[in-house]
Amino acid sequence: MANYFTDNEDIRFLFNHIDLKELARLQEDDFTRDRGNGDGYAPDDADDAVDNYRRMLEITGQIAGEMIAPNAEQVDREGNTLNPDGTVSLHPLVAENLKRLSQADLMGFTLPRKYGGLNCPSLVYTMATEMVSRADASLMNLFGLQGIAETIYAFADDELKDAVLPRFAYGEVTGAMVLTEPDAGSDLQAVRLRAYQDEEGNWKLNGVKRFITNGCGEILLVLARSEADITDGRGLSLFYTERSEKVRVRHLEEKMGIHGSPTCEMVFDDVPAMLVGERQRGLITYVMALMNGARVGIAAQSLGIAEAACRLARTYAHTRQQFGGPIERLPPVAELVTDMRIDVEAGRALAYETARVCDHENNNLRVLEWGENLAPDEKKRRKKYSRELKRVNGMLTPMAKYYCSEMCIRVADNAIQVLGGSGYMKDYAAERYLRDSRITTIYEGTSQLQVVAAEKGVTSGVFANWIEPHEGKQYDDPELAEMQARLVEARSRIQEAIQFAKSTGGAYLQLSGRKLVDAAIAVMIGHLFLGQAEKNDRKKAVARRFLQRELPVVRMNCEVVCAGDAAPYEQYTLLAGPVPAAD
Repeated sequence: MANYFTDNEDIRFLFNHIDLKELARLQEDDFTRDRGNGDGYAPDDADDAVDNYRRMLEITGQIAGEMIAPNAEQVDREGNTLNPDGTVSLHPLVAENLKRLSQADLMGFTLPRKYGGLNCPSLVYTMATEMVSRADASLMNLFGLQGIAETIYAFADDELKDAVLPRFAYGEVTGAMVLTEPDAGSDLQAVRLRAYQDEEGNWKLNGVKRFITNGCGEILLVLARSEADITDGRGLSLFYTERSEKVRVRHLEEKMGIHGSPTCEMVFDDVPAMLVGERQRGLITYVMALMNGARVGIAAQSLGIAEAACRLARTYAHTRQQFGGPIERLPPVAELVTDMRIDVEAGRALAYETARVCDHENNNLRVLEWGENLAPDEKKRRKKYSRELKRVNGMLTPMAKYYCSEMCIRVADNAIQVLGGSGYMKDYAAERYLRDSRITTIYEGTSQLQVVAAEKGVTSGVFANWIEPHEGKQYDDPELAEMQARLVEARSRIQEAIQFAKSTGGAYLQLSGRKLVDAAIAVMIGHLFLGQAEKNDRKKAVARRFLQRELPVVRMNCEVVCAGDAAPYEQYTLLAGPVPAAD
């Protein structure tokens, strides 16, 4: 029977390689939770907690492999249905998939147990999200919206949390992040949907939202303009409302891929709503926190698609006979398949490291907020640690989303190349993987926006601080030590390129951002691979191939930056040519 956890050697390796016991200790407050307060089935110790995580992932992997994956092709072909009354009917198989996940108690992965959740670290949830995405990337857009519940838990009042979060955990409702509008996509500061208070002080919402994933969900978190006289992000607040006759889906987008996930254009007509948290913090605080979690989710979704595409290519290359043998014997095909596998593992290393650091940040913030009787020195230490983790995650999160989504498209495209003409046909899932992959570099912030966010960390010293302990690590294996030395040399090149770009000016630094971020990511993944190679001989070969392939690219990127060519913006009109005349 198919199980997407037990059949994935790399996920299982990382499950054992990463210190999940430490994450469990943080997540469970050193296993001192009050068992009379809804925590009666809390784990006894770290071993018990990690064993629970493994069981959850085995269950998720089984549902993904045995139920979700077999349904994916039919869901992709048939999609969902917009009803005349402005409601949406999910495809019956999508509804059945969600029901099965709910029956397994997997719809409250990261919520506290007092609300019916599993209280899992984000890292474990990321692993689960990857497996669901491998089975059907479109279903992840519903399963992966658990961050909405996390946002309510983090910022709403107790009354709202008590009323809503158990409904999420038990799978009674799904949600939507209702952010973008026809004229406010990447630039959410331009949101215009109006929030106003009636004579009795009740909040109402009026306006249109577009490109809303699962906008037909029961629970809606809506970004709206509560301050009519403030035109930027400071005038936005976050509101909670529920699906009703006053919220109408007037259009389902006809999309290139992820057909099982309804993408809605929504009309709000004096919809009653509740303010979440404080006024004017909707975008600046709450949505940014929500989107950071969502970006890690897209990284996991990208990994799932890439894993599926890579497996298909590997199988086809082994079984397809041409020129007297399987095509995997042809060196160009062998290179394609090999590099696809290494790309997936590289993305997984970065995404899982990001999720791990997110867990440390979230748990540290929770202790700061809820911890009783913290000694002054301990509180001071945790505040400093919180600032450090925030800076690191401010770099890692966009890096993971950017790298994994770009990698996903590349791997899905190469899978079609391995399959040749068969890959272009609907006989195989390869064409679906490519269609599904394409959105990952767009939603939750385009790759260009992720680079802008990551570049700040790369050029401000966060990258150097992250690298420092990895460069100081002592390897007994001479080959690993030699690879580490090459990474140290590469980091030195990057620092020189950073200094040059900074000295040239702000516009040139922005132009250089992608090359600097690409170079930094390659070096960081190289160090993560070396850490894995200490425990696994195959990973040594993976690290060697990755560095042989990527370090020359790092050198090239640094040389291009240091060449100082600003033509793309200084000679834009000349090089881009005139604006085409309208047809």
